Amino acid sequence: MFADRAKIYVKSGKGGDGHVSFRREKYVPNGGPDGGDGGDGGSVYFVVDEGLNTLTDFRNIRKYAAGNGENGNKRNCSGKSGEDIMIKVPEGTVIKEFESGKVITDMSGDNRKFLLLKGGKGGNGNQHYATSTMQAPKYAQPGQPAQELELLLELKVIADVGLVGFPNVGKSTLLSKVTNARPKIANYHFTTLNPNLGVVDLEDAKGFVIADIPGLIEGASEGVGLGHEFLRHIERTKLILHIVDAASTEGRDPVADIYAINRELEAYNAQIAQRPQIIAANKIDMIYGTEDPVARIKAEFEPRGIPVYAISAISGQGLRDLLYDINNRLEQMDSRPVVFEQEFFPESHFDIGSEPFTVVYDEEEDAYVVEGPRIEKMLSYTNLESEKGFKFFQDFLKVNGILEQLETLGIEEGDTVRMYGLSFDYYK
Repeated sequence: MFADRAKIYVKSGKGGDGHVSFRREKYVPNGGPDGGDGGDGGSVYFVVDEGLNTLTDFRNIRKYAAGNGENGNKRNCSGKSGEDIMIKVPEGTVIKEFESGKVITDMSGDNRKFLLLKGGKGGNGNQHYATSTMQAPKYAQPGQPAQELELLLELKVIADVGLVGFPNVGKSTLLSKVTNARPKIANYHFTTLNPNLGVVDLEDAKGFVIADIPGLIEGASEGVGLGHEFLRHIERTKLILHIVDAASTEGRDPVADIYAINRELEAYNAQIAQRPQIIAANKIDMIYGTEDPVARIKAEFEPRGIPVYAISAISGQGLRDLLYDINNRLEQMDSRPVVFEQEFFPESHFDIGSEPFTVVYDEEEDAYVVEGPRIEKMLSYTNLESEKGFKFFQDFLKVNGILEQLETLGIEEGDTVRMYGLSFDYYK
């Protein structure tokens, strides 16, 4: 069964606790602290698996947890880090925070691997806390806690062109005729229950990917029938190919059908309704009588800037001109796939605002040192390798008054700022 939505629970690994111990060897009766550090917790990643095309696997397994870090041990032995977990999804999967519905990441385009939750950092053993005045510290740092989220996964197919239209207007027939796709075709409603993708290869042209979005009905935008399940897959398409039964073989008015489908698109997502559209007046081989329904469709929609092509998906009549026009229009558009922007940042979701921090100048190292639980937690949750993660990091420093404190201490451009093993050059 095709599955394009799933709700799952993910959890990163807890950091292992630092250890408290002291050297106890023969002839060394008062040995110093030798407690080892805890291991880091495992992180949660999402990766694209080219062999997957549905979210069916998530119907059986709904909870995913990375491994916890092991606690530190005596003799300066560090705990083992927890295992990362790699959650495989098909390309085109949009990952959302469940409660808000906001996008965390879109596994499309160049985004093949995404760090969702970093594991908790392991705690320091008591060896780190020895000073000239306290040579036997009986304190070790606990590991940072795990983080957890409920997620909504949505698969939105990636195609340049989306086929829309009422059931039984010939979309599957057209797809099978012009692409390598082989959808099941029969003469009854909702034959197509799964989106079908096909590649259109054209002579002396680049070609494009086309998706047969299953037949819509009025009320689809409100979830009637399988409306939302179908409409979701058209969100990425750059151009809409609207197939209509020009011959009215089922007694419906083709002009009214076009308006009805466009109302559903508008109600579901106004941006989709604004995308370029082409009308394919299908089944012209079955038109009988003196009235020309194609001329009526053209008179209604071409003044609105929507071109109309008369075609027969069965015989192939008119398909060549239609496909080359679609290809020419796509070549003038941005070639990059439609990718949904991040709206929800896990690193800002977890409440760390009340944790303390310190900002001091270390004369010996000629560096400004920023430390404290709030800073440590922020760094453990933030992916500084991503542009948006680094922007969050910069905003965090500003909002929490850290930049202001650095300036009060007299920091200048080019000076070094150190935070838990990470060093940065300061620039306004």
